[in-house]
Amino acid sequence: MRKILLLTLAVISYTSWAQVNISGKVTDDSGQEVVGATVLEKGTSNGVITDYEGKFSLQVSSSNAVLTFSFVGFKSQEVAVAGQTNLSVTMREGLELGAVTVVGSRNENRTELSTPVPVDVIDLAEIPSRNGQIEINQILQYAAPSFNSSKQSGSDGADHIDPATLRGLGPDQTLVLINGKRRHQSSLINVFGTRGRGNTGTDLNAIPVASIKRIEILRDGASAQYGSDAIAGVINIVLKDNTGDISGNVTYGAYSTAAKGTFDPGTANADGKNRLYDDDRSFDGNTVRASLNYGLDIGDDGGFVNFTTEFVNKEKVLRPGASFRQGYGEAGIQGFNFMVNASVPVGDKTEFYAFGGRNFRNTDAYAFSRDAESGRNVSSIYPNGFTPRITSIISDASVSTGFKQILPNGWKMDVNNSFGKNDFHYYIKNTVNASLEEASPTDFDAGGHSLAMNVTSATLTKYYDGFLSGTNLAFGMEYRTETFGIFSGEEGSYATYDTLGLAITGPDQQAPEYNDEPRPGGSQGFPGYSPANEVLRSRSNLALYVDTEFNITEQFLLGAAVRYENYSDFGETFNYKLASRLELTDNLALRGSLSSGFRAPSLAQIYYNLRFTNFIGGEALEVLLAPNNSPVTRGFGIEQLKQETAKNASLGVTLGAGNFTATVDGYYITVKDRIVLTDYFDASSLNINVVDAQFFANGLDTKTTGVDMVLNYRAQLGANRLNVALTGNINDISIEKINNGNLDADVFFGPREQYFLKASAPPSKFGLNIGYFTDRFDVSLAFTRFSEITVLDWQIYEDDADYGGYQNKLNASKDVYEAGVVTDLSVSFQVTDGLTLSLGGNNIFNVYPSQQDDWTDSGGYWDSVQMGVGGAYFFGRIGFTF
Repeated sequence: MRKILLLTLAVISYTSWAQVNISGKVTDDSGQEVVGATVLEKGTSNGVITDYEGKFSLQVSSSNAVLTFSFVGFKSQEVAVAGQTNLSVTMREGLELGAVTVVGSRNENRTELSTPVPVDVIDLAEIPSRNGQIEINQILQYAAPSFNSSKQSGSDGADHIDPATLRGLGPDQTLVLINGKRRHQSSLINVFGTRGRGNTGTDLNAIPVASIKRIEILRDGASAQYGSDAIAGVINIVLKDNTGDISGNVTYGAYSTAAKGTFDPGTANADGKNRLYDDDRSFDGNTVRASLNYGLDIGDDGGFVNFTTEFVNKEKVLRPGASFRQGYGEAGIQGFNFMVNASVPVGDKTEFYAFGGRNFRNTDAYAFSRDAESGRNVSSIYPNGFTPRITSIISDASVSTGFKQILPNGWKMDVNNSFGKNDFHYYIKNTVNASLEEASPTDFDAGGHSLAMNVTSATLTKYYDGFLSGTNLAFGMEYRTETFGIFSGEEGSYATYDTLGLAITGPDQQAPEYNDEPRPGGSQGFPGYSPANEVLRSRSNLALYVDTEFNITEQFLLGAAVRYENYSDFGETFNYKLASRLELTDNLALRGSLSSGFRAPSLAQIYYNLRFTNFIGGEALEVLLAPNNSPVTRGFGIEQLKQETAKNASLGVTLGAGNFTATVDGYYITVKDRIVLTDYFDASSLNINVVDAQFFANGLDTKTTGVDMVLNYRAQLGANRLNVALTGNINDISIEKINNGNLDADVFFGPREQYFLKASAPPSKFGLNIGYFTDRFDVSLAFTRFSEITVLDWQIYEDDADYGGYQNKLNASKDVYEAGVVTDLSVSFQVTDGLTLSLGGNNIFNVYPSQQDDWTDSGGYWDSVQMGVGGAYFFGRIGFTF
């Protein structure tokens, strides 16, 4: 008995000696507390997060343990305990690939390499100083492997809000978060010749670049975790939270107009100038961006408020057009952004937070030109014809408030309410209502549309050290309401007038004629919304979810999530996700996932409608995009829209070996009943006073397969640093089935629309980024290769006999855009500690898509594919901090 007692006392004594409680504080270079930094005992899952004062307390296995400190925006570092019980750690700025991520896992200890799914972390603290891009879409286009967005031209609203995609799926199949909270979508639905046709999306460019700390892109199906519409993935934008400094920059840049190729000197652009770009070099698209960011402390417990303002003024970009499209190029933009991000501790375990802002944009784009000798022109107003301008006022506002609290039982609670609204108002200028003839105004208020969304959410999370090798549990709910509306413009923007100048309301009234044909009504370039188009519809959605991660062992992670959603207008759905990660060695791991997805039709897809008047035999007849709930839609046998359903699978490998890290992930995505917009069907036989009609329909089953890769090498060369990154995406989109029923497949979703869908993303995109950084001087060089893309132009609708049969017509209508490499170069010099000068260029060798004939969809000599139609862009920037 005495021996057993002595042995027990020895074990207790040893255990007491071995278990060591370490406390300390983490600060940055300026002495500011680092709140939320991860402190892990190396080689274990034992860890904590620093509190609002940057303090931590952790019991480790022995006095010889090593602690790892990491936080986004700072270099991770290891500190040996070496018998100490109190540590003061200073973290240095500089993003590491192993930074803690918000998306992909609700475990606060999860880093980019340790997530079971692929996540890109893009540091916005450095990119704007070395990149000439002024908008988020274009920054991500060249920074993220599977993100694609190109400027549109001749696509009405899409000229003003760029559609963007992940892995070539629809813009509305990617969920956008701000600080981890759902962001509202734009009210614009793309209905004309553009990428993402038939889809809505989120206007990323409404968020000022200067307000962003980092962007996380989860490249995996995440419907069960974050929302049923996250079929392609999730983009999470994390706002700045720094304090104590005023920082900003002023950028001036312009596009080179030295476009390669030939141009008919007999055709003038909308500004009246002929452009023989092979010989002449000038600049357009002059751009000024000025931003200011300031943060200040609130109280003494880590509270802060961070403000950002940003002004952007970009003139239009004009490129070679055709006689019917003289104003071809990128839209002009004048905008002002404001964003605020704040957090205030309330006691030791409660934090109140709020963020939001407002974006205002005045945009200006050219429509297709009108000939002088045409019933659509009034020669006394425009003797040489005219090019209408579609301008818009876009206002976007959001506010999100909530509080986080650590409950007595160790659970962490987050309760939030987020509201956002997008308003898109069209004003058509340099136009005419031809039916009013000489009495017509030359500009019109054409009405517009709006979308508002409110989300109330609550989440509970807890990490259990003692269960398995660590377990994270999360439970949550969301209640979301959405309201979509169309509001009408002034009468002249949509009405057709008779010879007495009265709006036509009956068959006895006749419009003025030109060459024995009635003059069309409405504003040329874009017909206004009439009271018949007006709609105001709402719906609600309730979601409940469970998101778990189990560290079965220290080397094997298993994650599982389930989500239940119930829509007021579509019933219920149940989605799941399984994900795992297996460490084969300390540096090498396998990861993979299986998940389901669901996306309810947007309110815009259900209720959007556009009517305008056409004349057949002197009788006024309507042409419309019919809403899904209309008799016209039912008359064609098109059923009520139902949900899109998806299946996702991914398998990848991660490698972290010293200065080199790599992730390679393959994916497989199927989407059933994908919603598309049909072409025009002859509706005259329905006897409902409609000539042609088009519809939204669950038209396609698609399959997308591909591979993403991100390779990084970082080396310290004495006092200097070298970064080399190779990113790539290989993507294949196939149409498995066209659900046209008894309707003509070539009209329902014909070859031209099929080619456009497949061109939503290049079959491959690779980027090589090289950066060399010294104390005062930085150089960045980037190469981006876009693969070949093929689309069909308007010749596909010509008579087969003109081309000797359908196959020859198909070949004649193909526009093949060859692969191209875009080169970006910039240099930065730190003049003083608070002043930096940057000079550089994007696409410095002026690479354009391959030149085509004038049948292209956009009406110029290129479509808006691959690298866009702006050409070379050169910039200078002054950045300051004080």
